[in-house]
Amino acid sequence: MVADWVSFNVIDTERQDWARGWAALKRFAEREHHARVPYGHREGAAPLGQWVAEQRGAYGAGQMTGQRAQRLERLGMVWCLADERFQENPEAAKVYYADHWALCAPRSAVVLSRPVGQWLSNLRRAGALGGRPEWEAALLAVDKDWKPLWSAERQRHYAALRELVADGEGRADVLPGFTVHGMDIGKWLARQRRPEVWQALAGGQRECLERVGITPLAAPAPVEQAAPAEPFTAPMSAFERGVAARWCSTGPARALWSFPGGMWRGSRPVTASTREYREYREYRVKLGVWVMNQKGRRAELTADKLAVLAALGLDWVREG
Repeated sequence: MVADWVSFNVIDTERQDWARGWAALKRFAEREHHARVPYGHREGAAPLGQWVAEQRGAYGAGQMTGQRAQRLERLGMVWCLADERFQENPEAAKVYYADHWALCAPRSAVVLSRPVGQWLSNLRRAGALGGRPEWEAALLAVDKDWKPLWSAERQRHYAALRELVADGEGRADVLPGFTVHGMDIGKWLARQRRPEVWQALAGGQRECLERVGITPLAAPAPVEQAAPAEPFTAPMSAFERGVAARWCSTGPARALWSFPGGMWRGSRPVTASTREYREYREYRVKLGVWVMNQKGRRAELTADKLAVLAALGLDWVREG
């Protein structure tokens, strides 16, 4: 201590003030094991934090002698706090990357007691790395995609998928419900492969998925529209008018009706709307006379027509 005081030439007032500041910093460093003094800290009555900030300013402006700089550095003086913080955080970032395969950590992420998520988020802001190429080089050495062109959340999902495929899990195994670090990677992948989502991807997103063997799902085949039913264009015969009248008289009009064998009207079921049934009623068929005529001509009726009459509930068809 005597040698230090002699070297500082305590007769000079400015040198005396500097010596007192240095002595206070020495006590702080020996007690705290570092020289990162908060700006508002006082060591006894001395405003040590303010004094340390003044020394950094003098050093940055080139106004500090080499001897003073060396004495402060021996106490652990940090000239640029930003550089020091950066040197502390990369180790935490490396640990995060080893567990999550990406440096796009959420802001709440904390590793090795370091707020690595907030730190990385701050560095991703425009201009945050201005004039610090060595910082960016350090981050790129850990993760070349640490600052993607898309959202950090998307990069986290993609990084997990990339590692799953690289580990041999295979795309077919990454199904909805396959969760990594709380992220449903299978559900996310299924959405990316949907044709409409795939086409909307941009900025290298499709290329990243293709690099790990992901392709879009095939577009669904267009659904063929059924041909509309052919309208009744041919005129109805007397037998058909009678059948329609008998059918309407036995219950409410129906939208779909057919007869055994499917032989009536071109060997297919007969369809008609309620409106058409109402039109059948307008034929004013004398239903009783028509039924008696069919009964009288029973021997002349074909098997198809007899089946139709039996379906209409005319019991005499079966009795014969």
